[in-house]
Amino acid sequence: MRRFHFLLLLLGPAISPAVGQSVVNLPNDSVLTALMQKHKVLALGIGTIENNELKNAKVLGELKSGVPAPINTIFQVASLTKPIVEMTALRLVSKGLWLLDEPLSKYWVDPDVKNDPRNKLLTTRHVLSHQTGFVNWRWLHSTGKLTFDFEPGTKTQYSGEGLEYLRHALEVKFKMPLAAIVDKYLFKPDGMKDTHFFWDGGVTEDRYAIAHNKENKPYEIRKNKETSAADWLMTTVSDYTTFGINVLMKKGLSDKIWQEMIHIQSKDLNAKFGLGWEVFNNLKGKEFALAHSGSDPGVRTVIILLPESKRGLVIFTNSDNGMALIMDIIREALDIGEELLERAK
Repeated sequence: MRRFHFLLLLLGPAISPAVGQSVVNLPNDSVLTALMQKHKVLALGIGTIENNELKNAKVLGELKSGVPAPINTIFQVASLTKPIVEMTALRLVSKGLWLLDEPLSKYWVDPDVKNDPRNKLLTTRHVLSHQTGFVNWRWLHSTGKLTFDFEPGTKTQYSGEGLEYLRHALEVKFKMPLAAIVDKYLFKPDGMKDTHFFWDGGVTEDRYAIAHNKENKPYEIRKNKETSAADWLMTTVSDYTTFGINVLMKKGLSDKIWQEMIHIQSKDLNAKFGLGWEVFNNLKGKEFALAHSGSDPGVRTVIILLPESKRGLVIFTNSDNGMALIMDIIREALDIGEELLERAK
């Protein structure tokens, strides 16, 4: 499946932005329901952050036709998996347990690139800023194998393979599965009790938002049993918004790593990746934004964090039609929404 980042996803026609620099002006439920009907989206989850606190968490619509979605609906969030793993890595770096610029080859070398000397250059910084040299997924490459298209650190190319490479290295270093590492250093400290890398005892169909296509036909549920560092995370609006709050609060991060995270790493003029986030600087009101999005069949998701005004917006949908709805909500809810969407083109 294809996974795109915020820069590639948020495109669309312009409407008037909302006003208000310190709040998130979320439309009321009747307006949101009308927008869902307009865009043919079955389930919508929204979390809002104001003053670095959870302001609102709601779920509207249906898990599938005729089945109401509860407030604790579990959404599959596609590439919003990546920030979870990336922030865990940055917390490990902040604790001195992991090195941002240490070659990953010390712990792991993928068999496909073992004979390429560039594997010795690859670092966590390259993975988190999407400068590995890998395509998104190896099966998309003309060779069908993991391949360096360029020397790590010289260009930007969005890659889920990079996160998987990091997963292997972390698992060797800490001698435990990635899910256990994240649970120890992020899920448990942050109280994220309803977030899952794979289908376990905490994920059941009676509160799972089934993915739907553009005609509102459900996709088959993929009950993955393995952890991916780049995709397939399942979570609730409340859990993931809590995660966003802790990013804004710099929880577990040193000042140095926070500054590295929000600094655009790439030498490419059009690239906007810091460490784990796309960074949109110089927005009105001296604001800047950290953003990430996710896209899988029947899944469209977004998180936007505004550190200067201590605000955030998390939006989950279970539809291939979800991105148009997400863009409408961003425009209405954030005073910098229209500007942000324009920058993301």
